[in-house]
Amino acid sequence: MSKKPKRPYLLRALYDWIVDSELTPYVLVNANADGVSVPVEFVNDGKIVLNIAPHAVRELSLDQDAVACHCRFGGKPFAVYLPMGSIEAIYAKETGEGMAFEAEHFPGPDEPPPPGGDDDRPGGHLKVVK
Repeated sequence: MSKKPKRPYLLRALYDWIVDSELTPYVLVNANADGVSVPVEFVNDGKIVLNIAPHAVRELSLDQDAVACHCRFGGKPFAVYLPMGSIEAIYAKETGEGMAFEAEHFPGPDEPPPPGGDDDRPGGHLKVVK
């Protein structure tokens, strides 16, 4: 049985905690990671920090694979897409409290699941009774 990545769960929990604490959630993103869609003119040294507070973004989605939302940069709308593996940290702007994430493998959409799934388990001890 393969373990699921922790990052999506931790990211959602910390996001909720930061917002519930009436603070501003920022994410630090590796803008050079595959699949990242951010305006390149705001990238510094391959990184970008984004404000993902409810008042700063529209249609925020924090799912197992990515963070997606619609933002404005310099007054221009932009659809942001951040694969989960590109997110390096989430923290509160005002206090700096949050979490930096360790490197973790995230399978791509076309990547087969890792070995060790249900087919590799030995048979159970139960029998069919007729």
